Parts: sequence; structure tokens; C-alpha cells
Amino acid sequence: MSDKTLTAAEAETEFWKHLKSSNTGMLGLDRPGYHSQPMTAFRDEETSTIWFFTRNDTDLARDVSGGAQDAMFTYGSKDQEVWACFHGKLSIDHDQGVIDRNWNPIVAAWYPKGKDDPHLTLLRFDGDDGRVWVSKKGPVAFFYEVAKANLTKTTPDAGGVADVNLR
Repeated sequence: MSDKTLTAAEAETEFWKHLKSSNTGMLGLDRPGYHSQPMTAFRDEETSTIWFFTRNDTDLARDVSGGAQDAMFTYGSKDQEVWACFHGKLSIDHDQGVIDRNWNPIVAAWYPKGKDDPHLTLLRFDGDDGRVWVSKKGPVAFFYEVAKANLTKTTPDAGGVADVNLR
């Protein structure tokens, strides 16, 4: 698939780098019939924690309010160079330092009473095992790889994939 093997460390580095610049992914509980929803992620690379602001009156917050739940976070970078899917635990947290560090005008729009809004809820995603796909080819090189594969009856070099553990 790729001329170069992608290591877990390289894949994790690319994931964190891209999540910083394009921070929306899909978050949901890892259970049958549960649908993920788009959420803005705030990363804490040092602890491998991903934080999400939500309101306590959302289905997701209510479903996690009884204690940590198995969850999944899926991600595709805006430039389509990195794709990822991670399992982990999702829980409610009230870390004021995380709130203060990540508070911005976009987050504030959801909480009319500011940081003291009674609906303000912080979700903590502690990721563990996952898989990251990285392709720096871009659209022109991708189509070249597809054309070459069709002509040579081989498979295209679409980048690399690695299993990553965020713990």
C-alpha cells in the first residue's frame, strides 16, 4: 500500500498536529444503535485527553452522567491527510482549568451565563487503542496513483496506516 511504513509514533504525531488545526470530529458512545455526533475537540496531548464542551441537557451528557462509558472518537482532518478512529472512556468532568484554557467566543455562544452557566458540561475522552491513516499525497498524486494502479494492475500507494495507543 505504501512505499514507507508508518510507525505508531509518526501516526500519533500527525493525529495530534492535525487535530490542533482542524478540531471537529464525531463523538459517540460505543454501543449498538448509538449515533455519533459532530463535536469540537480540545486536545491535551500531554495527557492524551480530548475535551469537549456540551450542555447537560444533551443526550450525550445525560448518557454519561452516571459514570464513564465506552466511547469512540472518529476524525478526518480538513485537508484529508489524516483519518483516525479511537476507542476510549467518556466521562463528565468539571476541570475549571480546562474550561478557562479553552474558553473562546465560539464556546461562549452556547452558554449565555458564561463560565458559570449551569448547563455548562465538560466531557473528558480518555482515548486508548485506535487506528490512524496518513496520506500526504494530495488529490493530484492520489489520482496519479489510481491511474498507475489501473495501468499496472497493482494497488495504489495511498499512504500508511498504524495502530496507535493513546495511553
